[in-house]
Amino acid sequence: MLTVLCIPGVKYVFWLLTGAIEKQKLVYILNRDAAARLTISSPLEAHKANTLVYHVVGVDVGFENPMFACLEMDYEEADNDPTGEAAANTQQTLTFYELDLGLNHVVRKYSEPLEEHGNFLITVPGGSDGPSGVLICSENYITYKNFGDQPDIRCPIPRRRNDLDDPERGMIFVCSATHKTKSMFFFLAQTEQGDIFKITLETDEDMVTEIRLKYFDTVPVASAMCVLKTGFLFVASEFGNHYLYQIAHLGDDDEEPEFSSAMPLEEGDTFFFQPRPLKNLVLVDEQDSLSPIMTCQIADLANEDTPQLYVACGRGPRSSLRVLRHGLEVSEMAVSELPGNPNAVWTVRRHIEDEYDAYIIVSFVNATLVLSIGETVEEVTDSGFLGTTPTLSCSLLGEDALVQVYPDGIRHIRADKRVNEWKTPGKKIIVKCAVNQRQVVIALTGGELVYFEMDPSGQLNEYTERKEMSADVVCMSLANVPQGEQRSRFLAVGLIDNTVRIISLDPSDCLQPLSMQALPAQPEALCIVEMGGAERQDELGERGSIGFLYLNIGLQNGVLLRTVLDPVTGDLSDTRTRYLGSRPVKLFRVLAMSSRSWLSYSYQSRFHLTPLSYETLEYASGFASEQCPEGIVAISTNTLSVQESATCKQTDVCKGNLLGFHAGAWTVGSLSLSEPLRQLLPTPPQLSVPMCGGAELLIDSQQLSSRGALRTEPSAVFDGLVLSEETLGDRCSIGPILHPPRILALEKLGAVFNQVAFPLQYTPRKFVIHPESSNLIIIETDHNAYTEATKAQRKQQMAEEMVEAAGEDERELAAEMAAAFLNENLPESIFGAPKAGNGQWASVIRVLNPIQGNTLDLVQLEQNEAAFSVTVCRFSNSGDDWYVLVGVAKDLILNPRSVAGGLVYTYKLINNGEKLEFVHKTPVEEVPAAIAPYQGRVLIGVGKLLRIYDLGKKKLLRKCENKHVPNFIVGIQTIGHRVIVSDVQESLFWVRYKRNENQLIIFADDTHPRWVTTSSLLDYETVAGADKFGNICVVRLPTNTNDDVDEDPTGNKALWDRGLLNGASQKAEVIMNYHVGETVLSLQKTTLIPGGSESLVYTTLSGGIGILVPFTSHEDHDFFQHVEMHLRSEHPPICGRDHLSYRSYYFPVKNVIDGDLCEQFNSMEPIKQKSVAEELDRTPPEVSKKLEDIRTRYAF
Repeated sequence: MLTVLCIPGVKYVFWLLTGAIEKQKLVYILNRDAAARLTISSPLEAHKANTLVYHVVGVDVGFENPMFACLEMDYEEADNDPTGEAAANTQQTLTFYELDLGLNHVVRKYSEPLEEHGNFLITVPGGSDGPSGVLICSENYITYKNFGDQPDIRCPIPRRRNDLDDPERGMIFVCSATHKTKSMFFFLAQTEQGDIFKITLETDEDMVTEIRLKYFDTVPVASAMCVLKTGFLFVASEFGNHYLYQIAHLGDDDEEPEFSSAMPLEEGDTFFFQPRPLKNLVLVDEQDSLSPIMTCQIADLANEDTPQLYVACGRGPRSSLRVLRHGLEVSEMAVSELPGNPNAVWTVRRHIEDEYDAYIIVSFVNATLVLSIGETVEEVTDSGFLGTTPTLSCSLLGEDALVQVYPDGIRHIRADKRVNEWKTPGKKIIVKCAVNQRQVVIALTGGELVYFEMDPSGQLNEYTERKEMSADVVCMSLANVPQGEQRSRFLAVGLIDNTVRIISLDPSDCLQPLSMQALPAQPEALCIVEMGGAERQDELGERGSIGFLYLNIGLQNGVLLRTVLDPVTGDLSDTRTRYLGSRPVKLFRVLAMSSRSWLSYSYQSRFHLTPLSYETLEYASGFASEQCPEGIVAISTNTLSVQESATCKQTDVCKGNLLGFHAGAWTVGSLSLSEPLRQLLPTPPQLSVPMCGGAELLIDSQQLSSRGALRTEPSAVFDGLVLSEETLGDRCSIGPILHPPRILALEKLGAVFNQVAFPLQYTPRKFVIHPESSNLIIIETDHNAYTEATKAQRKQQMAEEMVEAAGEDERELAAEMAAAFLNENLPESIFGAPKAGNGQWASVIRVLNPIQGNTLDLVQLEQNEAAFSVTVCRFSNSGDDWYVLVGVAKDLILNPRSVAGGLVYTYKLINNGEKLEFVHKTPVEEVPAAIAPYQGRVLIGVGKLLRIYDLGKKKLLRKCENKHVPNFIVGIQTIGHRVIVSDVQESLFWVRYKRNENQLIIFADDTHPRWVTTSSLLDYETVAGADKFGNICVVRLPTNTNDDVDEDPTGNKALWDRGLLNGASQKAEVIMNYHVGETVLSLQKTTLIPGGSESLVYTTLSGGIGILVPFTSHEDHDFFQHVEMHLRSEHPPICGRDHLSYRSYYFPVKNVIDGDLCEQFNSMEPIKQKSVAEELDRTPPEVSKKLEDIRTRYAF
């Protein structure tokens, strides 16, 4: 434990005290030099031998000598007393340390023994703001202490009324936050149940006379809380998501009872309150946290090509199964359905200085629709756009003009609605175009380029010459006009001959080719963007940014090329490749669209190309409105299919696929419009829909619902025509109907995953995937918890006691209170689950559909049965049936450890893997902590015994046993005839099963003791393992290892034949060691991206997800080794800790290069980047490219 605190002093001097768990306390003085740089003094020691430190705070003493308060315990006497009497009588002390500024020395000023054992301290404001001193939070009490004549003020901590918790269990505060203004201060302190109390102190002059507590609200248990000056409360949860609340009320005027230290109570008695939903706090935001990840599996259960991470995380009733998908979360702001199939969409502003867009322009095959953006989105006809033709592109031109490019010409719309048109010559049409704020370039049929530029008067002028390209033009792009310049200098043109040409637009060499790049496939789209820029200020004081020009090239084979475009010469260099999907890549500034949509952006000094977790989009444009300042407007194919048997004898239900049946209602597809678009209905407002058999359906617009969709039962009359199943026939198939424009917002830039959470009841321990149905079988177990049956039984018992304890006069009132208590159902995810006491366990087995997130089956185990292991398997003697085996401990007490035995529950999966059918249970002597299928039978680790079981009619039948694993089996992996067993303390053991002799024989083990938490097979000889201290290792059997060894049951072998280090005769070699720094609970060898290489993915107790990737060449290994070496010296950690010693904390780091450290190259200063790159004989872009390549080769 390390406690750090700061006390602000005169002239912004800070004193900082760090305290170790034992003995050491150091005081530093922080100051600023003349250049305002932070300086730190040499430490002053405040050590005290034989002392444990529980908590340290700074005491607010105004402008006096700085003072610190410590909760300490001296164990010297207990250490020297063999009887243990001194240890039982040892008291905790509150000790004050003073930093004497005159002597520059730390003095132990005052120490006082405490009656109750304290767990943390709260500083009380001092000086002119308050009485100073500290609040000591201890079991069941909170106490105020200060120097001088101030008596101790002690107040009990209130408890919940009718609480199901163990009545002998004490109550403590776990965290607090202080709010201070010029006129008042108060504390918010949270109990371990999540209840927050508002604590105030009543004072008489400088003496505290009373402590008052008032129930404030209940939030999930936090490790820290902070009250912001703006009126918000941030709750950093101990486990699970973090929350931001707005403090709506201070709780002064409500009817909640206030508890006081002045109220008379018997010793041991306390106050009671009734918890309730939030009243004073309003939830504003939630920050996702995966902590703690108990286990994780990676698989593509949703058939999305890219695998999903199925993460079981959380603790107790706040647990969840989260499905993580690579991609940015998309917020759908609005969806408007339009008639026909739009093929492109743009947004434009009216004026260059407007903050928001004015129009959405939607292009159809033969028309253009212009929608104005305001409080509603409505069609306009006076925008100047030509509506009877499709649009190829449109943009704001100059300050306040608009330009529309369509196949037959260019339409320049001035602010005063004057329109200038340019028509294509002869029978030529415009096939491609590129537009920015001042320039227009078009490509006519035959590959002819025509260039237009806007002059100072706002007129669009054609350049005198035209450019004939050597092949047909398939795509074009112009960059935005740089700030302060007249034009963009470069035009990128993609030709059908698989090349991209950069053409100059500078007046000195206009339309002259500058550079060319050959492509591996035909280009589909081009986009010149400026990214990764830094802020700059020009001579006129106008702010802007200067960045790198990139040419993005989307190919028809689904590959995106990103090439650096030299802003001076127009040369193309540093090409990077990324496969995006199976469809041709379309580009729209920062969006790339293939079979998935991707966002390209620079965030925290690093380039990101991240998919959107959304359906496939066809076309997109930026969107800004008052409701959505930074969004995207896009169109997407919308396919509607009939779910039920809405019937029609012909497959084409009606002309244009207009009529469909969905969710019990008939809808007319082309009329499913948002309300502002209702004017698009024909006039008179009546629609004729051709039906099967030559019939017509006449629909009046009055019969449309608020969304413009006709909704009626399958038999109803419209203008004399009866819609019935007879009219509609037997079969109906609705094809693509609409491409609705969607307004999307992206809020979590930088996030690697978006997640969907499915709540669980208890802490998830392990889960397995049923291979055929892809359903998950999850075991959830909590210690110190009640099962639902026990909980209901206890509530019933308490309700009966309430009625019995009441007198005759109060019996009716007590019965009402008991009924209210029985009906009370506060959500345990917020209010916490009742604590049952040590040795009390609750478990469930859950079958969950990972796609829908619904629980298909739930099996409640009995009280004090704790599920620890699970597997799904087939037995060779039972045909094709699948079985689920669950290892359960009975009456397990953790400390001192005792267990009444174990059970192995056997269930049969029925209904296509959706239900569990109980078969039998098998009693065993110890905890079955590991189960694995093996050659048509199962291997079970029962304590330290490794056994093979087969399926019997009344229980599992034991077939074979090995007793030589030293401590406790926590994991079993199988491959071929080999079994790799993980011991809780002694690392890994390789076991061979000899079927003829029916023996399990250990033939190899590891040389290092490791407290293994998880392991994963890499190949037949190699295993990766992780321990509880945060290390990952890979161990491999030597090539000469022989697994065909004999057992020695008699012990007659000579000592020198028995093996090394009292273990197996053969030892595994350590291939790699690496200290992650967090306890790793799952390891899996997998592929994270389609077509990518395999990597080793690990997850940690703290919620971290990381990967270890193999090097495929000595060149790469040598390069990254040198990058790591230079970054260790050039980019040391902020706190100065040695990187090499940290990664070697338990075992010397071996054969692993720290990728996190190497990737910090991109965040270094450019001068240091250049220095490191020169040492490597590379340029900084080349180093960045290598870092990006190795990341995208394996992950994202």
